[in-house]
Amino acid sequence: MPRTYEFLDHPGPIPFAHRGGAQDGLENSMPAFQRAVDLGFRYLETDVHATADGVLVAFHDHTLDRVTDRHGTIARMPYAEVAGARIGGAEPIPLLEDILGSWPDARVNIDIKEAPALSPLVEVLHRTNAWRRVCITSFSTRRLTQLRARLPLFTEQDVCTALGPRGVMALRARSYGGPLERMVRLAATGVACAQVPHSLGRMPFVSEAFVDEAHTLGLKVHAWTVNEPAEMDRLLDLGVDGIMSDDLLTLRDVMTARGQWRHVTTPPGPARTP
Repeated sequence: MPRTYEFLDHPGPIPFAHRGGAQDGLENSMPAFQRAVDLGFRYLETDVHATADGVLVAFHDHTLDRVTDRHGTIARMPYAEVAGARIGGAEPIPLLEDILGSWPDARVNIDIKEAPALSPLVEVLHRTNAWRRVCITSFSTRRLTQLRARLPLFTEQDVCTALGPRGVMALRARSYGGPLERMVRLAATGVACAQVPHSLGRMPFVSEAFVDEAHTLGLKVHAWTVNEPAEMDRLLDLGVDGIMSDDLLTLRDVMTARGQWRHVTTPPGPARTP
């Protein structure tokens, strides 16, 4: 029997607010996450980096350059400098702990961007006792392996994690069947889901065979980053278990039209101060 995870306890496909809803230009900011919560999203997706002095921030890029009014590599800067940057020239970069603490009923999908973030992440999850309401992923199989090794024994069974890149490609090869299938060894122990791109360029990555093979192995399939309504419909028709989108209104509208939107009231975050 596959393990069950509290993070995945949702009636039907999960709508994820990718970076809080990156379409408005304030990605991974507290107002973006608050807007997602106000729209009825219970699942927030974000990324984490550690500053040079070990502070864990919710931010996608390695550098501040693209979305803030400052420049520099986060891992080489103390938090005091990173804290001065403003997303879109207006909003500070939040700590992961801010997000977990502001919406205690929300569930948070966390992408580990660099190895130095591993220890601070475990510390934050311990302080906030948020083990069961997060899912942890990474574009590095090694980082995920190291993360699982650092989880406390009493929580390891309860923390939802995703396949790393090697596991995803093994799953895709396995979905093709034929001689290649015999060569694949998919180590899914402790893994609950495959979080994958919906396409590679113009070629779909998620297929019916991919979803079926994942489900056979007891894995949920979450597709990212999906902003076109036709593609949302295609994926939901295939039976994916979650969609990550920058366009929160479109995703909500598509799922509502299909009878798959489940509004969950999440208490608002704390009042913001200037």
